[in-house]
Amino acid sequence: MRLVADHKERLDKFLVRNFPEQSRSRLQKLVEDGQVKVEGQFPTKCGFELRPGWIVELDDVPESLPHDLEPADIPLVVHYEDDDLLVVDKPRGLPTHPASSHKGPTLVNALLARPHSLSAGSASYRPGIVHRLDKETTGLLLVAKSDLSHRRLSQQISEKTALRIYLAVALGEPPEREFTVDVPIGRHPMRPTLMSVVRSGRPAVTHFRALDTRDGLTWFACKLETGRTHQIRVHLAACHMPVMGDKLYATGPATMGAMQLHAALLRFTQPMTGETVTIVSEPPDDFLKGATIGEAILSGAWAL
Repeated sequence: MRLVADHKERLDKFLVRNFPEQSRSRLQKLVEDGQVKVEGQFPTKCGFELRPGWIVELDDVPESLPHDLEPADIPLVVHYEDDDLLVVDKPRGLPTHPASSHKGPTLVNALLARPHSLSAGSASYRPGIVHRLDKETTGLLLVAKSDLSHRRLSQQISEKTALRIYLAVALGEPPEREFTVDVPIGRHPMRPTLMSVVRSGRPAVTHFRALDTRDGLTWFACKLETGRTHQIRVHLAACHMPVMGDKLYATGPATMGAMQLHAALLRFTQPMTGETVTIVSEPPDDFLKGATIGEAILSGAWAL
């Protein structure tokens, strides 16, 4: 669909005016997801200001389909559970929550089959989900059983008091054992389904420690300060050390096999009792053999 702006106006207001049958939040999400083109570019800020005569292009806005929230009998490995929350180990290939791009069951569907309540979550299609993992990323995920627990756990993540450490295997060798990547991440300007290091992106900080280097590969412990989409994958690719098995950000032989990224450690405060909880998960069997998360923990105060 091709539209022409007739006066100076915010992009989201322009879309609301032209698609009155759609909700503002749905149209804003199209912009944020890079599905709206303006003069050949893909602005991802809803406040982007149009000028008279500018061309706005987008696919026909699809009808909103209800997400599948039917319980699914999918076995889950639960590392920790109490009356307020649980920590599950997400397997490879299982999306965290329903999405228009995925028609099969998700972790949410598996959680709905369990005999306990879930928080309302940040959206109706992601009850209980405090933070997410990419479909091909394995490892530890926090799930809240109540709205109060959800708010307090989310606050720990946003305030950086919860610790999340990932284990990654990347192609290449770093120039130093420890380094930090502090560059913003946003939608790729030409490929809006991907993320990229862009000046206009949101702040993103990842700390890396090399645990083992051999045969042209490096095993990293990765500590997140922020939680942008594909953050570790984008940051390592920007350092010319893509995660092995990454079909989006690696090239050539590095794309082969299962993606080598595992959420290996979670440390947080139990939201009702104040107790410190630390959970560790070793990577799955298809992970390339090398350094373990145990080595990351034993490597010193950097982790804990």
